[in-house]
Amino acid sequence: MKESEIQSIKQRFGIIGNSPLLNQAINVAAQVASTDMSVLITGESGSGKESFSKIIHSLSARKHGQFIAINCGAIPEGTIDSELFGHEKGSFTGAHEARKGYFEVTDGGTIFLDEIGEMPLGTQARLLRVLENGEFIKVGSSKVQKTNVRVIAATNVKLIEAVQNKKFREDLYYRLNTVPIYVPALRERGNDIELLFRKFAYDFGEKYRVDPVKLMDEAKLILNKYRFPGNIRQLRNLVEQISVLEIDRLLSAETLSNYIPRESSNLPAVIGNKDSKDTENFSERDLLYKILFDMKNDMNDLKKLVLKMIENGEASEDILNQHQSLFQNLESPSEALIPTTETNHPTHTQHESIEPAETTPLIIDSATDSISAIDIHDISDVTEEEESLSIEQKEKELIIKALKKNRNKRKYAAKDLGISERTLYRKIKYYGLDE
Repeated sequence: MKESEIQSIKQRFGIIGNSPLLNQAINVAAQVASTDMSVLITGESGSGKESFSKIIHSLSARKHGQFIAINCGAIPEGTIDSELFGHEKGSFTGAHEARKGYFEVTDGGTIFLDEIGEMPLGTQARLLRVLENGEFIKVGSSKVQKTNVRVIAATNVKLIEAVQNKKFREDLYYRLNTVPIYVPALRERGNDIELLFRKFAYDFGEKYRVDPVKLMDEAKLILNKYRFPGNIRQLRNLVEQISVLEIDRLLSAETLSNYIPRESSNLPAVIGNKDSKDTENFSERDLLYKILFDMKNDMNDLKKLVLKMIENGEASEDILNQHQSLFQNLESPSEALIPTTETNHPTHTQHESIEPAETTPLIIDSATDSISAIDIHDISDVTEEEESLSIEQKEKELIIKALKKNRNKRKYAAKDLGISERTLYRKIKYYGLDE
């Protein structure tokens, strides 16, 4: 279609913008209008899908017939069949007289079914019969009636996903999707945002008898940067609000920022290809796991800070004595000294438990999942070791000492170390002490 013809359609239907995606959608709508093919219009809420249904109807041979736009999501499930196909008198409670449905009333015209994804499955089966054979049956009747109606459907959800989730009939989806038209979101239309702002500012200036608001260059940058999840509907409401409330008709960046909602969020975000499988499977549960994991790390950092303050004499050791359970399971990439007064025998869990003596400090290494006891007088030596001496080195020395002390009897050596015999055996193998 020629550029002049597209511009003529824009002027006729009040469409503002020069985006290539917008022009492509208008071109497809104009070409399919002369046929009777079913059309599925997709796009976000507020992007102007109904305007394209009107373009198709007005440029078709049915332009003198009736055009009805129906929001399937706004009609209760219990009455949608009656609204679309009609009902007979007494067919249900409250049906005091027979009623014609939209498919009967618009015979020879066009029906626009917005939010088709919200249509109940039972109604979808009735709609499929209309599309296939042009037949329908009123609620409470057994008589088959004929209708000649063109159906244009629209949705702001991915119907193919609804098909996979058994919420939308697959046969109806392919029957409706004969010719797909994608209406771009406002954020995909580039400079069209500024054009629409000026148009709405002029319209509301006339409506409220004030000068139209204008944007400074910095304000234009903020306007183009905002994503407008509500699309054209949101932009229109924004301009109307500013037109009524602002005294200064030249808007600065600061003034415009006061009207644009903040999009910042502290929640973790998914970065990557939005069409990838990983993103599709991403759920709120994953977000919660991420938040809880970050909280755990923050808590561990706080515990390490408290322990460091105690070691440096900046805080009282009473904190450890009063809150032993809080510091008992500290996970840290470096060593942490944790006092305990437990005298219970070790219990075997998924991670080997410890059997500390009374007031025995422990060394915990989360990297190797090792736990060992040291003499209270050696604490200062451990904390002041050179960086070249690792926890593994100290642990190996302690194991050698314990074995020598107990004449290589692992049962008693393990008891002295405060670990299980099974863990000691594993450590001996790891350090090659059995050779």
